[in-house]
Amino acid sequence: MSSAEKLASSLWDKHLESEFAHKSPEEALSTMTDNPRVTIVSTMVGGRGTEELRTFYAKHFLNQLPPDLEVTSVSRTVGTHRVVDELVVKFTHSIQMDWVLPGVPPTGKYIEFAMVVVVYIENGRISAEHLYWDTASMMKQAGLITDPKLPILGAEHARNMVNNTAPLNELIHRAQR
Repeated sequence: MSSAEKLASSLWDKHLESEFAHKSPEEALSTMTDNPRVTIVSTMVGGRGTEELRTFYAKHFLNQLPPDLEVTSVSRTVGTHRVVDELVVKFTHSIQMDWVLPGVPPTGKYIEFAMVVVVYIENGRISAEHLYWDTASMMKQAGLITDPKLPILGAEHARNMVNNTAPLNELIHRAQR
């Protein structure tokens, strides 16, 4: 790994620590450019610019992390201007979580999902984060989608990211029955 790649990876680690260990909007923002943006693609929540992002972090994200939240790294790819993390996230939906299921009150359900985060680096600071996950899977696990005919999996896809042993093509086989 080049020195620029090491710096990008350590910057992202510092940012994650500021979010998940310290729950500090100011500390997270200190790792970012003057005009950062965070976009959770599936729900279109996040923030553009320091003030909007500060509000998002303080009111809709860092104060809405459930106590049993677990984030497991599956892989990390690092370039000089990008870090891509493949993660598995697990938690009990025991509190309001605007960043995950906006407007949905706590369901008490245990949820597991695979997440990909693409981090953009400019001049030694984070300029953007794009977060991707399958919201339909989360909604199924939360009990919000109950139609068994829909081609939606629950936690299976997240578990398979870690152990790579789940059978593939189950939705195809189910549809052919």
